Amino acid sequence: MFRWRFLVFPIAACAVSLPASAQSATASANQPDSIAGILRPGDLIRLRIWREPDLSGEFQVDENGVATFPKIGPFNVLDESPESLKAKLLSSYAIYLRNPSVEVTMLRRINVLGAVQKPGLYPVDPTMTIADALAAAGGATSMGDQHKVELVRNGVRISQRINSTTRIGETPLRSGDQIFVPERSFIVRNSGLVAAVVSVSASLFIALLSRRK
Repeated sequence: MFRWRFLVFPIAACAVSLPASAQSATASANQPDSIAGILRPGDLIRLRIWREPDLSGEFQVDENGVATFPKIGPFNVLDESPESLKAKLLSSYAIYLRNPSVEVTMLRRINVLGAVQKPGLYPVDPTMTIADALAAAGGATSMGDQHKVELVRNGVRISQRINSTTRIGETPLRSGDQIFVPERSFIVRNSGLVAAVVSVSASLFIALLSRRK
């Protein structure tokens, strides 16, 4: 019996220890988030003014919550929603334009990292899904597990259930946060090898039992 335990122990250890080593820190940064629909430092504002390409573009919110727009200059946009900002921009541009038509979209600047084709910083709007954000980074690599995507802030995982269809606006993501795609575990990536080893171990176990009879 001791010899059987000696043979099977490495297999059991492999099956248990590898998933544990792949786990990230589980400290939660998931405090109640009240900023999902408002502008914060680091965000981008996509402004479209009909028939005014020179006034349209993407404008970043600086660390003081200020964005600078053509003609009207700096604007304090901190804690503004896209709807409230649109109303203020319409009023300001009405001084220079006749019946301006303004469209305002809020963009978060999110790092898409881990096992993806093109890791980097990407602007995402609240209507985009997690799958859309991964697609912007070229999608997951063959080693990536896109079914276990993590949200990370300042090195700490944000505890929230998400899947590929979760919209960015339904998450607590802020500009500067990460969408992280982990690699699949050793067992998942080598399921055939693990199955073969387990099969051989089982055969050895049966053979040892037969010899003991």
